[in-house]
Amino acid sequence: MERQATLPITLTQRPATLIEQAEWLRIHRAEDTAVVMVTHEGETRITYGQFFARAEAYAAVLLEAGIRPGDLVALILQHGESVLYGFWGALLMGAVPSIFPFLSDKLDPARYFDSARQLIDHSGVKAVITYRELEADLRHHLQGVEAVLMTTEALTQSTRTVGARHASPLQNHLFLNIQSDDTAFLQHSSGSTGLQKGVMLTHRALLNQVASYSAAIRLAPDDVVVSWLPLYHDMGLIAGFLMPILQGVKLVLMSPFQWVRDPKMLLWALHHHRGTLCWLPNFAYNFLATRVRDADLDGLDLSAVRALVNCSEPVYAESHAAFLARYAPYGFRESALTVCYAMAENTFAVTQAGIDAPLKLDVIDRRALMDERRAVPAAGDAPSMTLVSNGRPIPNCDVRVVDEARQPLPQRHVGEIALRSDSMLAGYYRRPDATAAVLADGWYFTGDMGYLADGELYITGRKKDLIIVGGKNVYPQDIENLLNNISGLHPGRATAFGVLNPKLGTEDVAIVAELEADVLEDVQARAAVQREIRARVAQNTDVTARYVQLVPPKWLIKTSSGKVARAANRDKFLCEVLGQTD
Repeated sequence: MERQATLPITLTQRPATLIEQAEWLRIHRAEDTAVVMVTHEGETRITYGQFFARAEAYAAVLLEAGIRPGDLVALILQHGESVLYGFWGALLMGAVPSIFPFLSDKLDPARYFDSARQLIDHSGVKAVITYRELEADLRHHLQGVEAVLMTTEALTQSTRTVGARHASPLQNHLFLNIQSDDTAFLQHSSGSTGLQKGVMLTHRALLNQVASYSAAIRLAPDDVVVSWLPLYHDMGLIAGFLMPILQGVKLVLMSPFQWVRDPKMLLWALHHHRGTLCWLPNFAYNFLATRVRDADLDGLDLSAVRALVNCSEPVYAESHAAFLARYAPYGFRESALTVCYAMAENTFAVTQAGIDAPLKLDVIDRRALMDERRAVPAAGDAPSMTLVSNGRPIPNCDVRVVDEARQPLPQRHVGEIALRSDSMLAGYYRRPDATAAVLADGWYFTGDMGYLADGELYITGRKKDLIIVGGKNVYPQDIENLLNNISGLHPGRATAFGVLNPKLGTEDVAIVAELEADVLEDVQARAAVQREIRARVAQNTDVTARYVQLVPPKWLIKTSSGKVARAANRDKFLCEVLGQTD
């Protein structure tokens, strides 16, 4: 059944700025539910009227503190109401918010605070909003940096008195003179050493993305978005926060920290709220398929889910199959398996698959991909691999695949993915060098590798991560995926990369993998794990792993979004294991 687009933001109708849309929601949807915050203690329902009133209170305190339109406001906050109001509060008074990753046990505190200082100082951040427990550490690391440090506790107290002294930024937004092409907020790329490049996104770019992506996924007023995703990542910020808020679609939010500890809470939120849309990175499919007990699923109903969107990581058909096998008995339909290719530089979505037709799987010849950079359909008994389609470009977005000279390649030839759209970044904040390196003639060159087949996009890996062994092109994520279910290894805690072999003039494959704690001291078990790793790589990739380094838990460096940082771990391996620097 065709879904009707009766939303406030469409391909033919959209406001000029986010502030204008917030005003419309405050007037026309004041009593409707905007957000439901889910915690282990219960649920909190927040209407649009309450949401924007509380955001305005934050805006008033920022104005009182001397923050002005165009100033940068950094939010170092956990997933919760404070980060929602802080983000929108900055928007409503014309400032430029940016959500930083919150310190977790995956991040080294010294590295975290040092990188936060560097970014805050370099970017000229005018205000930092955080919690009282981080205040002392941040003040220490931000000595000499001219930024106002504000805690949520102080903000909450101030909102009771400051608001009366300032005109409502929302009700009197015209005085701000915010334009469509003004920067609305920054999204930052994640990295092992903190946040790297600030992606500048205008009001126009975000609203164009919301219109185009809403059309691509057939978003409708009766949809319910359920999300645990962190808001410092584009998938969580756009798909799991800004799009549903701006479109007036009910949003159910929970903390990523709580979800990791108790993954069933997402499933039951989908059940209780009849959730229809949910975005997940690929690892979450395996995580949910294996980490929830049968006893915790009694009575679960997932039949309302119409699209579970796999995004932000390489997509594996095996992960979809594992999830489907586990949750089909609870009403989950295969037709709800969908895929999106996205990036912060395009605000969010670039392509979408699986909404109007089943996902396509492309079974290709592994050797042709490695030796010739061509995606040749597999035939006979030749070694093969299965790639999942990322779909077609969303409206108002063009995609092409180019060679090293940035010239278009034919279908089924692997090259760099380039795109142009009306929701692209304005540039990297204070990084003209980085901007010039990726933008040319209206096209953004992503650094991702892939190919087009029958108009659909397939991703093969990152250009910078490609391992070239004797002329063969090896994608490290393919190797890493082979190791996920080896007994004795921590699932998802392995990385592969290339190490130059100067004698041969090519690269060797190196693998670093974290052992489970109970295998660390067992010599025979460790040897068995090493043999299994080498055998799987040789049997499935037509190359061999020269280095297989087994390490204890927490050895691997993670990015701010919790992913294993391939480049940083390569540097660590070279230094600590091989005793060299690259």
